[in-house]
Amino acid sequence: MKKIGIVGAGRVGETTAQMLAIRELAHQVSLLDLREGAAEGAALDIQESAAMHGFDTRLTGSTSPEILEGSNIVIITAGMPRKPGMSRSDVLDANLSITTSIVNDIKKVSPDAMMIIVSNPVDIMTHHAWKLSGCDRNRIIGLSGALDAARMAAFVAMETGFSARDISTMVLGGHGDTMVPLPRYTSIRGIPLDHFLDAETIDRIVDRTRNGGAEILSLKKNSSAYGAPAAAITEMVDAIVHDRKSIIPCVAILNGEYDQKDIAMGVPAVLGEGGLERVIELPLNPEEISAFNNSVNAVKADLERIA
Repeated sequence: MKKIGIVGAGRVGETTAQMLAIRELAHQVSLLDLREGAAEGAALDIQESAAMHGFDTRLTGSTSPEILEGSNIVIITAGMPRKPGMSRSDVLDANLSITTSIVNDIKKVSPDAMMIIVSNPVDIMTHHAWKLSGCDRNRIIGLSGALDAARMAAFVAMETGFSARDISTMVLGGHGDTMVPLPRYTSIRGIPLDHFLDAETIDRIVDRTRNGGAEILSLKKNSSAYGAPAAAITEMVDAIVHDRKSIIPCVAILNGEYDQKDIAMGVPAVLGEGGLERVIELPLNPEEISAFNNSVNAVKADLERIA
C-alpha cells in the first residue's frame, strides 16, 4: 500500500504508526495532530528505529490536514480520552465534533480513502463518519471486535495456561458494557471452551472482556489502553493490504444483517482489499439474540442523542 494516514499522534496513534512501519504495511505513514510538534516528533522517533527494526517505511508528521493527501487508508484515533469512571458514551459530544472536522478534511484531501474509526464511542463515530462521508459501507470500518476478541483470548489463555495463538474467540455488539462475548463460538484448537472451563469461570471471562478497557484505565489512571488497540488496528490493516479475506469482528454498518439497518454494530466481517467485503451472520440462540438486541438499543439511544 502506498500511504496510510493516522489522525491523532497520541499513544494509540503513535503506537499504531510504529506497528505499521515495522510490518511495512505501507510505503509511507503520515501522522496528523493539532498539537504543534506532536506528530512530527512521533514520526521522527519511529523513523530513527528503522535500522534496528529493519523497515523502509517513511514516516512524516504535520499539523496540516494536507499531510493526509493520497492516503489509501486513514485511521482516526483523535478524540477526548476517557478518564477513570467515564463510559465511552460520556465522551460522545466532544468526539462527535472532532470526528466531524476530521471526516470533512479527509473528504477534501483524500476522498477515496478507506477510514478505520477508533475514537470513542466507536459505534456512534463509525455511523457518523459513514453518514457524513457519503461513502459505501465497505470503506468505513470501526475498531471493536478485533480488540475485544483479542482481550477475550488473552483472558482464556490466562485461565487455561494454553497458547493464546490457539484460541479463537468471537464478540458481537457495541464496544462497551453491553458487548456480547460469545463463549459458544470460542474454542481452543477447535475444541469448545466448555471442555476446559466451567460455567462460572467462563462467565468471569465474559464479564472481564466487557470491562477490559475500563480495567486498564483504572489501573493506569492517567492513560487508557493503547498497545492492544494498536495491535488490533494493525491486524485490520494487514487484512486489507494483503487481501487476506480475514474474518475479523469489527464495527460495520448493517444493512439488514441481524435484522438491523442504518446502525453500526460489532459483527464478524470479511476484510480484504475491498475493505469490509461482507458481514457474516451467525446463528444465535435466544439468549444471544436478547443480549445483542440490548446492545443495539444502547447504541440507538446514543444515536438518538445526536439525531
